[in-house]
Order: sequence, then structure tokens, then C-alpha cells
Amino acid sequence: MKAPLRMEIFLFLTAKDQTCIDFKGGMEHPACILEDLKQFVVSDAPPTAYYIPDFISEDEESYLLQQVYKSPKTKWTQLSGRRLQNWGGLPHPKGMLAEKIPGWLHMYCEKISSLGAFSGKTANHVLVNEYNPGEGIMPHEDGPLYHPTVTTISLGSHTLLNFYSPISSLEGDAPQTEENRYLFSLLVKPRSLLILQDEMYQRLLHGIQGYEQDTLTDKVVNLSAAGALPGDTLTRGTRVSLTIRHVPKVMKTKLMLGRK
Repeated sequence: MKAPLRMEIFLFLTAKDQTCIDFKGGMEHPACILEDLKQFVVSDAPPTAYYIPDFISEDEESYLLQQVYKSPKTKWTQLSGRRLQNWGGLPHPKGMLAEKIPGWLHMYCEKISSLGAFSGKTANHVLVNEYNPGEGIMPHEDGPLYHPTVTTISLGSHTLLNFYSPISSLEGDAPQTEENRYLFSLLVKPRSLLILQDEMYQRLLHGIQGYEQDTLTDKVVNLSAAGALPGDTLTRGTRVSLTIRHVPKVMKTKLMLGRK
């Protein structure tokens, strides 16, 4: 019987990267995305999006949701259209004052880093976002404080992640509305992993419309990989996303404490 996709990935890691051990007993992460992951490239999108369905199991999904909702209420910040938890520190141009990431999240930071997502570095920052049906986020870019890769594990429900051209890229006198800047979407299902790099990260904006239902069209460029068809209508539930990234510039706590 064929192994689930998530198992195939870690079988690849076991076979190919078992010698990548440093003298402290930790794994040295690959300097680029593993060759075997290229089967998950979304070929109809600009460079580069990897969509990996069933990256985690249903049991892992249940465990992660339990941990998210067991977190202290003080970890939640209410924003317009969503609420979030911040783990790892607050990114800042002068450097992020690193905070310890709990073990239930650190495990997935390590797993994703071992795929080569962060050029050999280990993810050190996680945003946990909760979207209820009808909630979303305006088109935005993630900015220069992060390594130019964003990885997202989705829990609980699907969403449509929409992509837009930047305002400055449109020509002519037409109003630069969100609608005429829209390019295409990715269907992001529960338990999937999405990795965005290159133009998908550095040039295009991404956002989520605040809908309760999504009717799929041929503007969704990963329909086949997500097991869906044009015309399908999907009802959103509450979705929790784990946005896992690497912040290159980090301040050491002991140095900060030593300053008067």
C-alpha cells in the first residue's frame, strides 16, 4: 500500500538526510527545498508555490487544535477579521528579541525546516491565526523582516488564498481596485502545507476574502492537487493556520539584559 504523502516526505528525509548530523547531535537542515518536494510545485502559478496535501494526519490536526485552544487567553490578540497568537518574539528591524517556542510548535518548526524551506536555518517564529466563517485578511505582503519564505499548516477548515499584483505594477488610468488587481487563488485544505517563495512571496500580495462559502472556478490554480473541481461549493468552518517562518535578525536575550 502506498504511504501517505506526509509519510513519503519523511521517508525521503530519513533516506537522504540521515547523515546531516552535527557534533551537537542536531540535524543540519538542507540549504534548499528537497528535490523530492518539487512534485508538489503548483505549475500554473508563478514561481514558486508548493502545495502538499495531507502533510499532517487527522490525529496531528486534533492535537494541534487542542494545544492552540489550551494556550493562555492572554496569548490571543483580537484583530479585524481574525485573532492570533504570536510565538517566538516580535520581529523588529533592529532584531527580534527571541522567546521560547513551545514544544508542540517547535516540533513542526523542525519538520518544515528539515524540508529545506529556510536555506539551512530553523524556523523561529510562528503566528497562529484563527478565522471564523466570514472573516479574512486584506491583501498584504509579509515584508523584509523574514527570510523570503512563508510556510503554512492549515487546521480545521479550507480557505481560498487570493493573490494580487502590487499596486505599482498596473499601467494606465484605471482605478487600482482589489478586484482588478486580482490574479488567481490557491485552495488550501485542512492538514495541508503551503510553501511560498520567490515571486509568490516577494512580489505578489496575498489575502483572504471574508466569505462563508467559496464557489471554485478555473482561477483556482491547484484544483487537481487539492482534489476539487470547478463549480464545487465549499462551506467554510473555523480555520486555524500555523504560519511558520524564520526571522534572520535576532537579538540575544542575555545581551539585552546586560545593557543599562
